[in-house]
Amino acid sequence: MDKTPKVVEQILRGEVRAAARLMRELDDGEPASREILKNLYRHGGRAHILGITGFPGVGKSTLTDRLIQYLRREGKTVGVVAVDPTSPFSGGAILGDRIRMQRHALDEGVFIRSLATRGHFGGLTASARAVITVLDAMGKDYVLVETVGVGQDEVEIAATAYTTIVVTVPGLGDDIQAIKAGILEVADILVVNKADREGASRVYQDLLRMLELRAKGGESAWRPPVLLTQAKDDQGIAELMGAVQQHQEFLQGDQAAFQAARISRVRQEFLELLKEGVFRQLLRQLTADGRLQGVLQEILARRNDPYSASEALIQDILGGG
Repeated sequence: MDKTPKVVEQILRGEVRAAARLMRELDDGEPASREILKNLYRHGGRAHILGITGFPGVGKSTLTDRLIQYLRREGKTVGVVAVDPTSPFSGGAILGDRIRMQRHALDEGVFIRSLATRGHFGGLTASARAVITVLDAMGKDYVLVETVGVGQDEVEIAATAYTTIVVTVPGLGDDIQAIKAGILEVADILVVNKADREGASRVYQDLLRMLELRAKGGESAWRPPVLLTQAKDDQGIAELMGAVQQHQEFLQGDQAAFQAARISRVRQEFLELLKEGVFRQLLRQLTADGRLQGVLQEILARRNDPYSASEALIQDILGGG
């Protein structure tokens, strides 16, 4: 018996157990869960997806926790996707939501899911995108996506979120790193957290100057604000959410910008799924016909190299021989 319609109804009603079970099955790659996801997708598109990114140690988790608290006081429902480093032993997330945000665990208006990166260093995995889709279909007003913080590839979050918050702190040289990594380019809002630390004012001024230089290269309709916060003391959170709401209003008022954000999100999701599906199919085919083992032996014997071998296989399979 096909359980898809029943599960879809449960998710749309916001049933937590059904959502948790589906997310677990999606993370495990259960084929039936994919069919449910296909049916849920058309019911989404209402949640505002808020990306929270930055280097490790900047206080993203504490900031996320405070944002949840603020939104709940405003009567908003919240979904959270916390992308964590993968445990080298279990393959699971090692900084689970129960540790960081346990005080929200009994709140029916909050659903938090931790996901392991599993070696994916782009900030988001296919599982993370699937969970966002489920939370959106559940009717959450906001979906907060907190990424692991791994550096240059993490700009991927900007293609998924409608509003991207880039967090930095004094003393880590993040102002310079932001330029190198291109993270400054994806920020809709810049936050200097732990603003009670020495050097906060300098980082704040540096970021303002960088934004000024970027603006001279070409004005954009939205000018990212730079905000000071002390998340652990709950300071600056109202101002941050005010900036988020201003960016929402900007997107709603500028249909071209909003459509561009939506296209970017759909494009990123589609290409990631395409890449994942092609790789899975290709690996299955190469393993089944024994070609993978033969290629590996050729490379080990130095009769071939991985670059030429991979190019030849791609040409053979996709190029029609």
